[in-house]
Amino acid sequence: MSVATFDPTVHILKPLMTERSTLLKEQFNQYVFAVMPTSTKTDIKKAVEELFKVKVEAVRTMNVKGKFRRFGKGGGFKSDWKKAIVTLKTGDKIELVDQVS
Repeated sequence: MSVATFDPTVHILKPLMTERSTLLKEQFNQYVFAVMPTSTKTDIKKAVEELFKVKVEAVRTMNVKGKFRRFGKGGGFKSDWKKAIVTLKTGDKIELVDQVS
């Protein structure tokens, strides 16, 4: 019987860098990530804590529906995806490459 190990890189796909996510980071110490649609809040919390060595206070998730896009004469839909807003404990910080000046 094998015990499945937890792999945090499976759950966190990428950090999202938008104007809104930058404001959330500066004002509320919250970071926004694109995550696997099957990931739960507990999985996301555990993954962020392991990857970035910080303490997570709260996780909020939302499913984003894919938008209609034109492709030549026809059209189609982008894939649905899941977004997570992670609130860190006071004093903790995540250094992302895009944010370093």
